[in-house]
Amino acid sequence: MNGPCTIDGSVMSVIFQNEENGYTVLRLTTGDGEVVTVVGTIPCAAPGESMIVEGRWMTHPTHGEQVQAERVERHLPDTEAEIQAYLGSGVVKGVGPATAERIVACFGAQTLTVLEEEPERLGEVRGITARKAREIAESFAYHTGMRRLMDFLNRNDLPLTLALRLYRRYGVKALEEVKKNPYLLVDETYGVDFAVMDAIALGQGLPGDSPRRVDAAVLFELSYNLGNGHVFLPRDKLVDAASRLIDCPADMVEAALDSLVERGAVCREQVARVEACYLRRLHEAERNVTARLDRMLRFQADRLVPERVEETIAQIEAGQGITYAPAQRRAVELAARQGVVLLTGGPGTGKTTSVRGIVALLDRMGCTMMLMAPTGRAAKRLGELCGREAQTIHRALGTTWQDEQVVFQRSEKDPLEAEAVIVDEMSMVDLPLMSALLSALKPDCRLVMVGDPDQLPSVGPGNVFGDLIRSGRVETVALTEIFRQAQASAIVRAAHAVNSGQLPELKNPPDSDFFFMRRRDPLTAVDLVVELCKTRLPQNMGVEAGQIQVLCPTRKGEWGTGALNRALQAALNPPAPDKRQKTWGDMVFRVGDRVMQIRNNYDVLWEKSDGTAGTGIFNGDVGVVEAIDPAGELLQVRFDDRTAAYTPDMLSELELAYAVTVHKAQGSEYRAVVLVALPAAPALMVRGVLYTGITRARELLVAVGDDGALLRMAQNDRQQKRYSGLRWRLKRLA
Repeated sequence: MNGPCTIDGSVMSVIFQNEENGYTVLRLTTGDGEVVTVVGTIPCAAPGESMIVEGRWMTHPTHGEQVQAERVERHLPDTEAEIQAYLGSGVVKGVGPATAERIVACFGAQTLTVLEEEPERLGEVRGITARKAREIAESFAYHTGMRRLMDFLNRNDLPLTLALRLYRRYGVKALEEVKKNPYLLVDETYGVDFAVMDAIALGQGLPGDSPRRVDAAVLFELSYNLGNGHVFLPRDKLVDAASRLIDCPADMVEAALDSLVERGAVCREQVARVEACYLRRLHEAERNVTARLDRMLRFQADRLVPERVEETIAQIEAGQGITYAPAQRRAVELAARQGVVLLTGGPGTGKTTSVRGIVALLDRMGCTMMLMAPTGRAAKRLGELCGREAQTIHRALGTTWQDEQVVFQRSEKDPLEAEAVIVDEMSMVDLPLMSALLSALKPDCRLVMVGDPDQLPSVGPGNVFGDLIRSGRVETVALTEIFRQAQASAIVRAAHAVNSGQLPELKNPPDSDFFFMRRRDPLTAVDLVVELCKTRLPQNMGVEAGQIQVLCPTRKGEWGTGALNRALQAALNPPAPDKRQKTWGDMVFRVGDRVMQIRNNYDVLWEKSDGTAGTGIFNGDVGVVEAIDPAGELLQVRFDDRTAAYTPDMLSELELAYAVTVHKAQGSEYRAVVLVALPAAPALMVRGVLYTGITRARELLVAVGDDGALLRMAQNDRQQKRYSGLRWRLKRLA
């Protein structure tokens, strides 16, 4: 049995319910006596209530046929027996079977009306004190409010998962707040499409020229463009975009913008001859980064220069058996002499050697040091290269999630106990994260930022690394010399060829670390990628499938990551009688699958083998499905040394990761990379994408695709303009 369905019945029993996210497994008895298993986000479900469930039949490998709920219409019980069963189920705090029996005996079929409208009358029931009556009333109000909120979401085809998130933020007034201002769901916290909420608001009678609607359009355009990397929008572009979005006159948008500025929701400032409009938090972040960098740079003017730096560096060289090139030596020296330093360079230019030298020197100076990177994989690699612990910036800052907002435990009030901080893969650091990091550093802390400016910029808003370099305000060492040992690598030569706008050498000898295999038909290319991962590279090159990462510029189409992942999963981890799996939408997760977290989740609990526990799995973290419980309700996913449990409603945050986009691979390095390059959307056929893909390979790179597409990418140095005021602000400080 498969496909869409509608089930009408009453809840017989609740098998499983996650109070944190509302995921529920229940048994529903239909009118003809059939018992149906229903799974989905149905918070506060309890025996006795009636439901109309719209969803899809799914086949569970262990439990057979069940319905995946997509829409749920709920009704409270109306007969005395059903009301008693409902209250006695434990759904209402403070009410058990015996108390439920006494309450129903007292109020009969009017019990639920009394609970909602006259809860003080519970004092008439033997054994219920005034305090207990208040507790029961509060709990019932919660459940009633949740049910009505879900009904609203149902009627408007909105995700049921929003219910708990809204309730956590607004409590019993959640539905009232949403009805009053449907546009609050357009906020990046909830992520509902503007057009959807606009249609709902207009359907509720909101006038097309309502100030609330125009305000929402302005705020949406500013929020939406954060995803395009923009920190602000010029006033004229913002007004034009918002005007077109809701088809209203520009003067109305101008008036709304002025009002939002007056109320502090939007900040407006003249930035480099542009009237820039910011969301307040982005304006504060940009100003904060500027001010704190300025303070750190000014502090260094009074810094005592360590004695005998040159002698110490010579000792480090002798101990490591190397001789630094002039630029490397300068980088190491500056880390001791300056408070803030930028170190840039592409593959083979000696960044790693320089960073090791900086770590060694700061160690000899007695500095308490912290090593950080934006992603877990990048942090792990940095730690391995330097022989000491490194962690993600989020973890170092003690990132948590409170009231639907990111909260950093380490800040100016509780700064990091570090005298020196080294951050790798700086090109990935966006403006809000940079602001949080600088807020957690003491003014006298040394800060060394390392990265490759030719890689793709951060996914989030801003171009922090590029702005810092181009401002000229921060001491910068650019490593440009490709060392002889690196020149032997065809991967390194290919990266630098692409960076200079040239097609790399595609015909390489058998002992090369870079090969090109021409396939211009998408389906043929996918077949070859599967063959490379399954047999050719493991058998001929000694590279296990788990050490191969397939990269692709695009998610969509015949050769995008979606198609590649389905093909690779079927080949590398096929179904088996003894292998558990979980179907979620059009995806199947099996034990042994490589998966990636695709958005930050600060609430996910994880545990290490030594018993250490914590929270937070972040966008780009890659793991392996280790286990699926017999009921199929929990997936255990191991991310390096951490294991996290995922309930089915959280599976929308995971996707297969046999193949990932180049953008998602930023900050990671793999033993072997298979890079697929065929004609794609113009925005993806650019040099930065190709260069970043090539530089992810450590030992072996195989490019599969169209040499013409590779050439077009290498020659296309177009970079999307990002509206950012950081460079301008820093230059003004000079």
